Amino acid sequence: MSAFRVYLDDMEQGSKKTRLEIIFDWVRANFPQLQEVIKWNQPLYTDHGTFIIGFSATPDHLAVAPEAQVMSRFKSDIEEAGYSQTKEHFRIKWTDALHFDLLGKIIAFNIEDKKEVQSFWRV
Repeated sequence: MSAFRVYLDDMEQGSKKTRLEIIFDWVRANFPQLQEVIKWNQPLYTDHGTFIIGFSATPDHLAVAPEAQVMSRFKSDIEEAGYSQTKEHFRIKWTDALHFDLLGKIIAFNIEDKKEVQSFWRV
């Protein structure tokens, strides 16, 4: 059973829950080596114990957090996708298109860039 099932089961039925299920299924299918964990009441993906990407559902959007270094690297790609962003995360409004190509590039980059990292966060 997915570690995210309890998180999803706590959400009301509706388009937000369905959208999260689509995203989580996509990540699971494309990056099966990643572990699903809940930390700080948020679904996160890790690889060999190091953080890869996290998600946080808010009333207005889904916050996607891949760490500040990755945000900086993909800043223009995120802008091009039409997502607003901060130093730590970008926001996908519940009505925005999902850009799985961008999500895939970010996850693949973090996996490769952190393959030698032994801590949870970059130091």
